[in-house]
Amino acid sequence: MDARFVGIADLAETPSVAVVVDVMRAYTVAAWAFARGADKIVLAESLDDALALKAEHPQWLALKDGPAAPGFDAVNSPGLLRSVDLGGRTVVQKTTAGTVGALAVKDASLVLCASFVVAEATAQLLRTRACDSVTFVVTGEEGRAEEDLACAEYIAGRVGGMGTEAAAFLQRAADSGAAAELEQGVRQGVHPDDVALCLELDRFPFAMIATLGDSLMVLRPYAEPAVI
Repeated sequence: MDARFVGIADLAETPSVAVVVDVMRAYTVAAWAFARGADKIVLAESLDDALALKAEHPQWLALKDGPAAPGFDAVNSPGLLRSVDLGGRTVVQKTTAGTVGALAVKDASLVLCASFVVAEATAQLLRTRACDSVTFVVTGEEGRAEEDLACAEYIAGRVGGMGTEAAAFLQRAADSGAAAELEQGVRQGVHPDDVALCLELDRFPFAMIATLGDSLMVLRPYAEPAVI
């Protein structure tokens, strides 16, 4: 597999297959939302769009980065979301980098959103579909976020061969600037367990596929059928 690692601003053209990586915290939070029963996640273009969608669909749940804000039901924290019952709910998500990255490649033939908690399921899907060329979108810090790059490189390694070990990649993420900011309380809307939850390898058995329909980018969980 030919793997490219680029920042959002470096997407000169729409890739055929894109894996959008946001470890801390958008796509760890998304995976937790599905684990807590969410039916789908709508990736919003802006905070105003998220609020407009919530106004149009009052039963939907809206979440954002940073502190709590009027109109939003939750913040982008896996530690805070893990106790919320989302059974059958639609979640509207707007974050600083993760949702922006997915929307930047919305016209790709296959868009996966990933973090360490769904790494192996993401790699398995890429293997199963025999993807020859994959663009990994490193969303944080204008493509330089060490935690996102480490996760992207780990997933690429797992696609290429089952021998790739996770420890060094997880350590890179643990030592990242994003992890330090979360641990030191620089960011708002944070739970003390957020970093640890973002570093739980393969916590969930599904990948996450984003598709464009009715002008909305919608994320859903996907598990490869079991081989009998």
